[in-house]
Amino acid sequence: MNNRDNFGKKFIKYVKANPIVVMLVIVAIIVGFTKDNFFSWKNFGNLMSNTAVRFLIALGVSGCLITKGTDLSAGRQVGLAACLAGILIQRGDYSGKLWNLPQMNMFVVLLIVVVLGALLGLLNGAIITLLKVPPFITTLGTQTIVYGLCLVITDAQPIGGFQKSFTNLINGRIGNANGFHLPYLLFVALVAGIFFWFLYNKMRHGKYMYAIGGNEVAAEVSGVNTTKTLMLIYTTAGIMYGIAGWLLAGKTGGASTSMGMGYELEAIAACTIGGVSTTGGIGTVSGVLVGVLVFELLKIVLQFLGVNPYYNYIVQGIVIVVAVALDVRKYLAKK
Repeated sequence: MNNRDNFGKKFIKYVKANPIVVMLVIVAIIVGFTKDNFFSWKNFGNLMSNTAVRFLIALGVSGCLITKGTDLSAGRQVGLAACLAGILIQRGDYSGKLWNLPQMNMFVVLLIVVVLGALLGLLNGAIITLLKVPPFITTLGTQTIVYGLCLVITDAQPIGGFQKSFTNLINGRIGNANGFHLPYLLFVALVAGIFFWFLYNKMRHGKYMYAIGGNEVAAEVSGVNTTKTLMLIYTTAGIMYGIAGWLLAGKTGGASTSMGMGYELEAIAACTIGGVSTTGGIGTVSGVLVGVLVFELLKIVLQFLGVNPYYNYIVQGIVIVVAVALDVRKYLAKK
């Protein structure tokens, strides 16, 4: 009886703390029982594939938010990584090759975009910590710079003609004849999630990150090297954007300068829905995963309901505003 009471109290506490998550899950269940093929392995696979890539982006953004920062350049960095990866991984015999380069190994290309992402993240971190420019302004500026770089290297041309081995690997899955399947992207997200869980909970870097988010001045007085920690956080975020861009290019089979647009807002919203506080010092990897999963579930629900795609942005915008408003309200209530 005590166990039931404890479970009930925890459940009620979770519902009160995460009303958006509970509401969207209930809506998804209702839609699932009223619409054909909602509860299917195909739909599940699509949900997992979409969630996996967005989860990597959200993990990168989460560290910035926990330290009371943000990263508005995330989406454009993903787009730049996808476009660069697409250019470098085009088939050698493709007539529409953008650059006259020999065919490159897909994993060498991954290394290149990861290094690029790390450098862009390091740039963000250096401007924020050394020049003392607020994260909002810093990443807004680098967002525009990165988009400009993307336009320059692509000449605003769509990119295609990828190596089949690349697209087949990214879109590969484990399954059987009965329809059961798990996309490879799911395992990539699992590895990333485990790594960040250890980083946030078992390593000194994570402790420093939460300390900075709680009170940066107090953390610095306590001996935390805030400059180094923040630069590592933004550099790590850039690495995640590079990996996500490489995966996104292979997943879609093409790339363009519009790729990644608005992904940073979705990542921020997913983190906030999952309990990462915009006021700093609070957030978990599992919460980020739940937030991304719920946000992607919302998109699928809207599709099954036949909602005009143009209205999707309105609904998603409302969810973002409500999520942040609830987060701020919880922060004010604690004060």
